[in-house]
Amino acid sequence: MRQFTIQDTELSVSSIGLGTAGAGLKWDGDEAARLFDTYLGLGGNVIDTARVYSDWVPGEAGRAERVVGDWLQRSGRRHDVVLVTKGGHPDLRRLDADIHRSRMTPADMRHDLELSLTALHTDAVDLYLYHRDDRSQPVATLIEAMETFRREGKIRYYGCSNWQADRIAEASAYCQARGYRGFVADEALFNLGVAHKAPGGDDTLVALTGALADYHAAHPALLAMPYSGMANGFFHHFAQGGAPAVAGSEYATTANLAIAQNAVALAQRTGATMTQVVLGFFAVQPFACLPLFAPRNLAQLTDALADTAPAFTAADYGLPEVGADHH
Repeated sequence: MRQFTIQDTELSVSSIGLGTAGAGLKWDGDEAARLFDTYLGLGGNVIDTARVYSDWVPGEAGRAERVVGDWLQRSGRRHDVVLVTKGGHPDLRRLDADIHRSRMTPADMRHDLELSLTALHTDAVDLYLYHRDDRSQPVATLIEAMETFRREGKIRYYGCSNWQADRIAEASAYCQARGYRGFVADEALFNLGVAHKAPGGDDTLVALTGALADYHAAHPALLAMPYSGMANGFFHHFAQGGAPAVAGSEYATTANLAIAQNAVALAQRTGATMTQVVLGFFAVQPFACLPLFAPRNLAQLTDALADTAPAFTAADYGLPEVGADHH
């Protein structure tokens, strides 16, 4: 897998990151170790997790960080990994859980970060992200909290997830005025069908479209890290069963059904798997893009990262060609 350095940082990252929302649920223990070892063996080095993964299922809190941390401790491979985690997500374990009830004060973030460091068996996180935004807090407060953690040596760099372009721009201006590096990465909802999916669901998620896509294209120092890159399996299900197989999906719009037909044709023409076609979309964007791939199992991981995947072009996806390689 190809690697590149995030602009103005010392972080050399692989072109696809390993998402861990399924850790502790879909895979754990020895299976998790095989998955992590295989990912690193294929050239990957970015492992992305979050304090909240997967607190939406009752029982253990912070499952994913526990799985990642146990493997890091057993394997001794902490220094081979660019470790990413997130804090400040609304509390999903409360009986009256509300995704709109913010918990992003400096004290909230410190609470989450300390738990993350303990669970991950590490002294510092390479990249720490705000998991949501709280527009009632000034960006100065949010940035200074991260700068405090950085000066304490508990994080190396910081970024955001699910922030709108105007808030990212405001935070960037604040950092520039004070000589801070500022946000180095932005995790946002992005995939082959997100621009045409039906509205609904979690309205705290921010899609990398419109103004946010324009911002990334104009500011290459901010790395885009798309999540939900598989579009909840929409394109895979369509490839297997056509339109009836995706009935009821929020992605099953007229425009996305046409995109899905093109994706099937592209796979047939190139000999690629649907996973490779869906991931290929990220490599032809007009901005630096490191998709996070959360595999269901080891077989899906090896399929996604196979070195037999063809080199797609923007035209394959009906997009204009970019003038240069931004990766």
